[in-house]
Amino acid sequence: MITLKKIEALKQITFKEKGFDGFLIVNEANLLYFTGFPGATCLLIPKNGENAIYVYSVNYEQAKAEGKGFQVELMKRDENLMEKIATQVKAFKIKKLAVDMLNYENYRHLVKKLRGETKLKMQGKLVWELRKVKDEKELELMRKAGELTSKGMKVAYEMIGPGIKEYEVAGEIEYAMRKCGCWGTAFETIVASGARSAYPHGGCIDKKIREGDLVVVDIGATYQYYRSDMTRTLVAGKPSEKQKKIYEIVRLAQEKAFQAVKPEAKARDIDAVARKIIEDVEYGEYFVHGLGHGVGLEIHEPPTLNQESKDKLMIGNVVTIEPGIYIVGFGGIRIEDTVLVQKRKGEKFTKGPYTLEAEK
Repeated sequence: MITLKKIEALKQITFKEKGFDGFLIVNEANLLYFTGFPGATCLLIPKNGENAIYVYSVNYEQAKAEGKGFQVELMKRDENLMEKIATQVKAFKIKKLAVDMLNYENYRHLVKKLRGETKLKMQGKLVWELRKVKDEKELELMRKAGELTSKGMKVAYEMIGPGIKEYEVAGEIEYAMRKCGCWGTAFETIVASGARSAYPHGGCIDKKIREGDLVVVDIGATYQYYRSDMTRTLVAGKPSEKQKKIYEIVRLAQEKAFQAVKPEAKARDIDAVARKIIEDVEYGEYFVHGLGHGVGLEIHEPPTLNQESKDKLMIGNVVTIEPGIYIVGFGGIRIEDTVLVQKRKGEKFTKGPYTLEAEK
């Protein structure tokens, strides 16, 4: 099973290379990554012994059906999870326990119950080392998510025009993605028009789109828990010369940054490629966010592509490339694709028009 291969990879890093003899997984997305199903409360991976999933009764039957290769432990509502984990840690004779994340209260409770017999250390970065490099199965699911997202964007180009409301466009986009097999949206759909398009996270309200409005459409589909992210900017009607000029600047910045995507490239250098193009035409102050971010089970993952990033790209990373220019009172323009880092050049998982003009 793929999830068990991921656990074996984690064991290699954690136990053989770092000297731990147990790993406790608590983060929701990490649990999904290692178990393959939602609903687990935590996962205990001992160096010697059977991996155990802890679930409450509401998820117990699903865990037994879908959590293949794991011991499934039923949690009672009146049981304290950290006490039960402490008991199991002692039973497995774990002396050095890695944990992906714990809130302060649970951390303090677990330490107290272990009574100094086991050392705890936060090691969430070790999980990210695995998660940020996608395997072939993950890439297959993400290509599908990208395909579904692209179908949703096609609907945006077909619908946007003067008189339609933002939420109506969003509803049709989401319906189209669902009909094609989408498991849900990757995040809250953005259809931001007119002055609101200058807000990078403008959301979607009951505003009517007007003639000449810039409309930023930022959408994503989820397929078997994996996500995609795509943005296009359209004009309701005929674009003005200024709109076309700024669009071409953003389009060039996005394309040049995409061409710079390769293994071992510094993430901040790719950000700099796009940022320089925008700064050279004196719009630098209006590019108010980083160039992009990793995508996977979550919509924001490592690596991060911005000016401060210390990340380097690796084969198997999936990232967004999304430069934008946002001018208050005028509007905003952003173009975004989800991109796989490959040996020679990036692969776009999202595909669609690079034009301001809707099909209406």
